[in-house]
Amino acid sequence: MEFMTDKIEELKELIDQAHYVAFLTGAGVSTPSGIPDYRSKNGLYKKKDYNFPPEYMLSHDNLVKHPDIFHEFVVENMYFPDAEPNIIHKKMAEISNQKGVIVTQNVDKLHTKAGAKNVVEFHGNLYDHIHCLTCGKEFDYKYYLKDYHHHEDDGIIRPGTTVLYGENIDPNNLENAVKAIQRADLLIVAGTSFKVYPFAGLLAYRQPNAKMVAINKENLGMDSSVLAITDDAANVFAQL
Repeated sequence: MEFMTDKIEELKELIDQAHYVAFLTGAGVSTPSGIPDYRSKNGLYKKKDYNFPPEYMLSHDNLVKHPDIFHEFVVENMYFPDAEPNIIHKKMAEISNQKGVIVTQNVDKLHTKAGAKNVVEFHGNLYDHIHCLTCGKEFDYKYYLKDYHHHEDDGIIRPGTTVLYGENIDPNNLENAVKAIQRADLLIVAGTSFKVYPFAGLLAYRQPNAKMVAINKENLGMDSSVLAITDDAANVFAQL
């Protein structure tokens, strides 16, 4: 435990000394808020009771070809509108509002709900700009939870700005994420396996002298220059 305490103190010093902090976050940041992650042993992608593999279930192809299956999967597994920000979201909001940015893979909007002003939603989110694929009319997420049909033109309604498998990252989100990484002198990776590209490729844009911290329940196997804290992110951020 003393070894872990030393790492927490080192993290505190790095944050205090940094001019600009970039947080890169994944599903593990939202699990303390009751939102399941994707790739852990109990994650969404480990479930077997689906018509297709989870990656296909969340694909543009499935949305278009099997909108009923897509809608059922997304509503049952992705929407948690009553979830509240946890200590990780709150601490990141506090720090990034002072001197930094949050670049997140998460589509739950909890970083914004926690009060963070500088957030790049790399994969979009489930709640903004829910719209009909035929005419573009926008709907409230509460309508989408009940029905994916736009009955005026028989169009399919899709869940917000969320990037599905088979779709490209929004160019503005990509540009803003790259600029954030390039600017940061401290990068803190939290709650992500860092296996999904192009998100994982963002590290290629960091400054050569930028410090880096990885906080994850499982060791990510990064090189020795990275401060690796193998612990639940909630435990770590509760001590900052």
